[in-house]
Amino acid sequence: MDLSGRVAIVTGGSRGVGRGITLALAGAGAKVAFNYRRDEASAGQTVADIQALGAQGLALIADNTNPDQVKEMVARTLDKFGKVDILINNAGIASRGDRVIDTSFSEIERVVGIHAFGAFHFTQAVLPSMRQQPRGDIHFISSRAAQDCPPRYSPYAMAKLAMEGLGLVVAKEEMEHNIRVNIIRCGLVETDMGTRLVKGTVGADIKDICASMPFGRVCQPEDVGNLCVFMCSAEGGYVSGHITYIDGGESVGEFVRKD
Repeated sequence: MDLSGRVAIVTGGSRGVGRGITLALAGAGAKVAFNYRRDEASAGQTVADIQALGAQGLALIADNTNPDQVKEMVARTLDKFGKVDILINNAGIASRGDRVIDTSFSEIERVVGIHAFGAFHFTQAVLPSMRQQPRGDIHFISSRAAQDCPPRYSPYAMAKLAMEGLGLVVAKEEMEHNIRVNIIRCGLVETDMGTRLVKGTVGADIKDICASMPFGRVCQPEDVGNLCVFMCSAEGGYVSGHITYIDGGESVGEFVRKD
């Protein structure tokens, strides 16, 4: 699958799932810009890794919830690469794990702001350029939490469901401009966030639960990246307006483990 000549923006692209997506797109030949908020060292390392793959990378500080900073990042990407025809709305944060009765509205604003409002700002900012290209692709990185809506996840579930609603609307609105829009619901992924989640909920290291996971392992950031590459490629060009799961099959229900 070849993405040579295409330009991508990945939000939150220096760490975790975002880094896996960034490197997968670069490995397929795309030029990739990504934003970060604080971790300059991780951003610099990700750019170096992109360059080691023979691709071009651009790391920019931008707060997803600040529309002016988002517009500035998109403008700088256009100045450097000339266009944007792929957007991966990945940036996200975890919620604190409180029940609804104990959740502050500021927590709702914080989590929904990053996931849903941030995705709105970036989508709106890239559309004028993307509409001028022969093809556009926008992916929204969501979570199984949007399906399961587990207890103590109200801010996170609300945020992901709001983001998914945006994605499904954009899929309909932008089809006439040859823009494909899809939602990717991830299960547990081995990232810093995933590691903290497993430690906090089951009191174990994430590597210790591999035997209980489908295919004997936890999803990796590059797994999500590889799916994004497929969906942005010519081979994935007839997929739009869908919610796709990447969880090893857990979303379909119980699976039989080998003894």
